[in-house]
Amino acid sequence: MPLSFEQKLQNYADLAVEVGVGLRPGQRLIIRAPIEGAALVRLIAASAYEAGARLVDVLWQDDGLTLTRFRHAPRDSFEEFAEWRTEVLTQAAEKGDAVLSVYASDPELLKDQDPALIALSQRIYDEHMKPFRRKVMADELNWSIIALPIPAWAARIFPDDLSDKQISNLWETIFQVCRADQVDPVEAWQEHNLGLTVRKNYLNARQYAALRYTAPDTDFTIGLPEEHIWQGGGSETTSGITFNPNIPTEEVFTLPHKDLADGVVTATRPLSYGGVLIENFSLTFEGGRVVKAMAEKGDTVLRNLIDTDEGAARLGEVALVPNSSPISQSGLLFYNTLYDENAASHLALGRAYRFSLKDGKLMSDEEFLLAGGNDSHIHVDFMIGSGQMTVEGITRNGSAHLIMRDGEWAF
Repeated sequence: MPLSFEQKLQNYADLAVEVGVGLRPGQRLIIRAPIEGAALVRLIAASAYEAGARLVDVLWQDDGLTLTRFRHAPRDSFEEFAEWRTEVLTQAAEKGDAVLSVYASDPELLKDQDPALIALSQRIYDEHMKPFRRKVMADELNWSIIALPIPAWAARIFPDDLSDKQISNLWETIFQVCRADQVDPVEAWQEHNLGLTVRKNYLNARQYAALRYTAPDTDFTIGLPEEHIWQGGGSETTSGITFNPNIPTEEVFTLPHKDLADGVVTATRPLSYGGVLIENFSLTFEGGRVVKAMAEKGDTVLRNLIDTDEGAARLGEVALVPNSSPISQSGLLFYNTLYDENAASHLALGRAYRFSLKDGKLMSDEEFLLAGGNDSHIHVDFMIGSGQMTVEGITRNGSAHLIMRDGEWAF
């Protein structure tokens, strides 16, 4: 018998706690969530307390307030920031707390706002988030991100349905791709993580020097630093807690060498960034750096993103996702990076995860850069994979091994 909506919603809340952040008895949990998510947050809190949480607290967020600021705040006030919001997260990480983000946003919230103000606001936010993100990228805490349907997002995905049907369709899609519609979703996630482990172990054993991508409008080669580490599925904190940073996840990923990217890559899905959709865009790289960027929509926002700082024009992540992933096979564009990045192989502009390089978490900033790692205020994923993509691994002696054919694993 199919599970009821209430059962699937409870499964989703339990997954966020047990599989997502992997909460340990005695830990505290900080939740970042939109105000529309109050009902789900209450379920998550109850699940967390049942798992032994000492305290659950919430940082509420609101798209409406964000839009109000862009419409009415003084134009010279956009360098202002409520520092306490990021200080709470940094202090939570230092105390050993878990952090769960419930993500829900209108993908075109700021489409009519000044691109320069959007870029400034995003830069200020990224600067203040950097201390917390450094801890995230060094595996110093257990954290996770899940999504929540809201009307503006659901309407973008299901524009031809009635409003109440849009939300219910998005909930059912989320339940399916997150395995919350199964009788034992935790066991389903354990099996899924095992499959990702097999893939990353294969790639780690080969230590390719580079990856070569071939697809319509894409001809691109990216170098990999020595002793890079492929990751995927579950992660582990420095204190030994296992967690899944993203629910859902279908990727295996590592860091590229920041100075070794050449050729043209064309995005296969829109990128929602800063409340604006960037669509039909391509990037040309030389010597690891973007030298040309073109977009049919959101071009100014794309260029501002690349100009954020020195590292924003270089790559910090390379991820492989089969075209047969449940998210891809749904046939939907989600206009949401958490979902779209798990529908297609992708790259990320900006900072690299230090745990993707041997001893990277122990390196100084200078040592990490010398080893090929990238640093930046930003880390922005964009999708390049499709059912027409071929990916080859290039060995240190120059021979090529097929990794993906027509968007699917070839091993």
